[in-house]
Amino acid sequence: MKARVWLLLCLLLAWPLSSLAATRAWLEQTEVSLGQAVTLNVETDAVSATPDLTPLMRDFEVEGQSDSRSVQLVNGRVSSRTTFALTLRPRRTGTLAIPALQVGAERTVPLVLEVAATPTASAASNGLVFVETEVDDGNPYVQQSVGVTVRLSYATPLVSGQLDLDPPDGALLQRVGEIVQSSREINGRRYNTAERRFLLVPERSGPLTLPGARFSGRGAGGWMDDLLGGNSREVNITGTPRTLQVRPQPANAPQPWLPVRDLRLRYTAVPDQMRTGEAATLTIETTVIGATQAQLPELPAPVVPGAQVFAEPPQYDESFAGGTPQVKLTRRYSLVPSQAGTLAVPGVAMAWWDVRTGTGKRATLSDLSIPVVAGSGQASRPPAPADAAPASPGAKDDGVIALAGGRQVPAQLWPWLAAGFALLWLVTLVWGLSRRQGGAGVSRARPSLTDSHGTVASATHTAADLKRVLDAGDLDDIETVLCGMARPLATDLDDLQRRLASAAQRAALDLLRRARWAGGDPAQARLALREAFRGGPHWHAMDAGVTDEPLPPLYPR
Repeated sequence: MKARVWLLLCLLLAWPLSSLAATRAWLEQTEVSLGQAVTLNVETDAVSATPDLTPLMRDFEVEGQSDSRSVQLVNGRVSSRTTFALTLRPRRTGTLAIPALQVGAERTVPLVLEVAATPTASAASNGLVFVETEVDDGNPYVQQSVGVTVRLSYATPLVSGQLDLDPPDGALLQRVGEIVQSSREINGRRYNTAERRFLLVPERSGPLTLPGARFSGRGAGGWMDDLLGGNSREVNITGTPRTLQVRPQPANAPQPWLPVRDLRLRYTAVPDQMRTGEAATLTIETTVIGATQAQLPELPAPVVPGAQVFAEPPQYDESFAGGTPQVKLTRRYSLVPSQAGTLAVPGVAMAWWDVRTGTGKRATLSDLSIPVVAGSGQASRPPAPADAAPASPGAKDDGVIALAGGRQVPAQLWPWLAAGFALLWLVTLVWGLSRRQGGAGVSRARPSLTDSHGTVASATHTAADLKRVLDAGDLDDIETVLCGMARPLATDLDDLQRRLASAAQRAALDLLRRARWAGGDPAQARLALREAFRGGPHWHAMDAGVTDEPLPPLYPR
């Protein structure tokens, strides 16, 4: 009898410990409405173990997590338990399964949550708060940009809240801009509105279900809430889902595929007249309604016979107009004609698909004819005299070469002239070598910087030369002209930079150096040089004489 009593006492003492050892999970509510949050509690006695929330991500959003720890003393034994409180918000309606969660070496028991479609907030039931979802095209094409506007209307004060839209399957959804506040009147009642815009791009054809927009927040409480000790109430509401029918890409659609509502090209800057060797700016503007910057193909540069074309980086301006995305592309081109006359600039074109009419279209600019006169740049080929008679096809070669002014030289005399020039070159070479050997013991001076009288050599280039190479020359030409503007001539950019007194001009030279050797932006360097040297170089006050260098240059030029 005593043995049975002792056995019963041991079982009673051991039962609480065994009941506390299991890891368990439970829901505070088993039925909620879509848009309403629910709390899932996970309790465990495993030390430093946390639940793995990955299985919940498919059907729920984990909006918050908190944990609390409790310590118990049972029969002289200390036990510690941790409770995790997870705030979950269902993504869809129906019967949702909360799978078993891994907590350390143990797993919880699966649970079930019923999610209804009817909003539970009292403010929504009487029409004080509701959400709407508008799309600018309910029957779009695949890869077409669709503007989506989610609008929250509320006639009761709201303290806080969040308005959002879940991405659908088979499409990309991107939030655009910030919330726009306004107000409107509906059925005689004034509503405040908050609009959030999204950009939807379907990735495949067929039905596309856009989930209802969700708003979760808190409304300001009334006098009854203050009397009972509360100051706010929860507002959770979900809008009606929308179904879009996505059309496939037509077989006869132009490529690259660009489904938009409208596309227009226009000239915004056209030169009235051009000069040979000097750059003139041609600007083309492209306005596209129903697309974003990422969808636009590159605007082709015009191919202009008889001129060089330099394209500047494109400039984009994106916006929303009436819930529809639109983008404006501005492209500038520098044209440098090589000969006088009339420069024919062919108009560029872009193919696109009109989503409103379901037809392929092509936007084209008209051709331009711009007069070109002789300028200070590259010389053009002079035209043939009007009175010059063309050579007769049957004329015979009499061995006489015509020179300017009507003088003629027999063809047999040219070999002797060539031999005379070669002999003269040899004599000059021998004389130069002898002068070099004779002056080996004299300290070296820079002959390029002084003339034969020992005075400082004058500059070899002017501001006009700098303007020409900034418009049409390469970076090497720019350096040569800049060094040639110094007096005495600068040996390189470092020498030139030391002589300049203007900080802006020295900074522009740094940009030129980076553009040449460090992968910098040539267009930025040209712009900085053009602005910095607009009034000519600003030099330090320095001696006009040329001093000898103690060592020869490391990199002879």
